[in-house]
Amino acid sequence: MSEQPPATPTISIVIVSRGRPESLGWCLTGIAGLFYANFEVVVVACPDGAAVARARMGERIKLVEFDEANIAAARNLGIAQAAGEIVAFIDDDAVPEPTWLDHLVRAFEDRGVAAAGGFVRGRNGISFQWKAREVDSCGRATPLEVVDGVARPGPGRVVKTEGTNMAVRRDILAALGGFDPGYRFYLDETDLNLRLAAAGHRTAIVPEAEVHHAYAASIRRRTDRAVTDLSDIGASTTYFLRRHCPEEDHAARRQEVFREQQARVFGQMRKRMISRDAAGQLMEGLVQGFEEGLIRVLAPLAPLPEAQAPFRRFAPCPGPAVTLAGRPWQAAALRREAAERAKQGESVSLYIFSPTTLYHRVQFTNAGYWEQSGGLFGRSERHGPLIRMVSFRRRLAQETERTAGVRKLLTE
Repeated sequence: MSEQPPATPTISIVIVSRGRPESLGWCLTGIAGLFYANFEVVVVACPDGAAVARARMGERIKLVEFDEANIAAARNLGIAQAAGEIVAFIDDDAVPEPTWLDHLVRAFEDRGVAAAGGFVRGRNGISFQWKAREVDSCGRATPLEVVDGVARPGPGRVVKTEGTNMAVRRDILAALGGFDPGYRFYLDETDLNLRLAAAGHRTAIVPEAEVHHAYAASIRRRTDRAVTDLSDIGASTTYFLRRHCPEEDHAARRQEVFREQQARVFGQMRKRMISRDAAGQLMEGLVQGFEEGLIRVLAPLAPLPEAQAPFRRFAPCPGPAVTLAGRPWQAAALRREAAERAKQGESVSLYIFSPTTLYHRVQFTNAGYWEQSGGLFGRSERHGPLIRMVSFRRRLAQETERTAGVRKLLTE
């Protein structure tokens, strides 16, 4: 396999991980499948995560050990090590499509663009968790339409990016002081969006720059997404309001957030995901968080230093994109082949269609290949027909065409 020549500009991918070493390993496997040739990887992780990263990637990455529950501070440590012209961010419980950086970097061909974000797919690997959104000075986020690649927020609003799929020019990010450590969790990216806009910088949305977000368990939620803590949401909300929102609107916005989280918690209680007592404790924690956010110090952010280490190009790049497909009774053999070809450096997409109407699911496996499974006659995109009568060959063509732009797959 011949190595691709370096592309420009240089990109530093920063991944923060705490308490999720298995997810981090999965994320790094996905990062290793990127087609873009000129990037480095900076991992900021707790000891368990650092051990996984070191075992998986060795000297191919830059590694910073950090074990505090403060994602903004951790990201700033990553930026301090980042030597790329652009710094991209992805969560440890997410994986990028192979063309993620190829698409994301194109936004920066416009020198007036300081930041960019892409779309995020959810757990089934097909439905979108987030597309484009805009946000106001009190943190209210609403959908934003992207027309011909341009997102134009309304009056008093700015483009919102997601921390698991965003990139910023390093010089601009460093000049702004990076992320505000006052946000230990929640709203740290939104705060940056508002500061970028206030400084006159533009943010682009690139729909084709896709990331899959698994929404792994953390200290704030279980694997089934049941809430376990709301105090940091409360504290960050109040801190954000003090930073950006007119004071006369603070109480109303806190009440809105209270109702939003109450609906979330009570919904989970009705589904028997959490108990009534737990629901009450969660809401008490949110209120306590509101109060805690009042005493966090609003300090000015100092510019971040130049990169503390030279650019460390991550190599090698993956080989050609290939497609494998078959029936459920062929699945075991196909998965072995997919794993072996991925190990050899190919970018593999495997499709397994059963003679049913089951909904489809896409996942990136720990073996390093993409797998889509479901019924030959079932839905992939959830807004599509409930049942479609189609041949195996035709269905394969439809699904490869749907993902060709993010996998570089050949289509009929």
